Amino acid sequence: MSTNLSIRDGKGNELSRLGSLLVKVYAALPGFPTPDEQPGYYEMLANIARFAEKPGARVLVALSELNELAGGVVYFGDMSQYGSGGIATTMQHASGIRLLGVDPAFRTMGVGKALTLACIDLARQSGHSQVILHTTKAMQLAWGMYEKLGFVRAEDLDFSQQGLQVYGFRLALR
Repeated sequence: MSTNLSIRDGKGNELSRLGSLLVKVYAALPGFPTPDEQPGYYEMLANIARFAEKPGARVLVALSELNELAGGVVYFGDMSQYGSGGIATTMQHASGIRLLGVDPAFRTMGVGKALTLACIDLARQSGHSQVILHTTKAMQLAWGMYEKLGFVRAEDLDFSQQGLQVYGFRLALR
């Protein structure tokens, strides 16, 4: 298995494969709501391709040299399309990152970091002053990665989704 990745906009069946991957990854997170507990959330994950239809949104995929789907993420250049609870959708001069997922076979190989950095680059290219994302306690690996990349907790962005506490993070772009 190769760790040389290409990051690009997902296309065709890559998006349906990414949706299936995200359902599998999120459902396996200890302490995260199950598909039975939040069916609408998992339907959204399965239909990740719909985000590519939103203005300013891009569904990025990470592919190995062998064209294996290693992971994906949704980048939002227009926060009004971000679709979270709380105040994130009102943020100006900001980009957003949602629904990052990495195939378990590719974990700890830098896939999540590469996808996050690609989103940060897109935010810079857009001239935005900040990048916003959300995570939960169940996503400790991602939480630590975000902090290492310079994201800081932003309590003003926190919200609760059907009893699940969701924590906001912000990266100031200089």
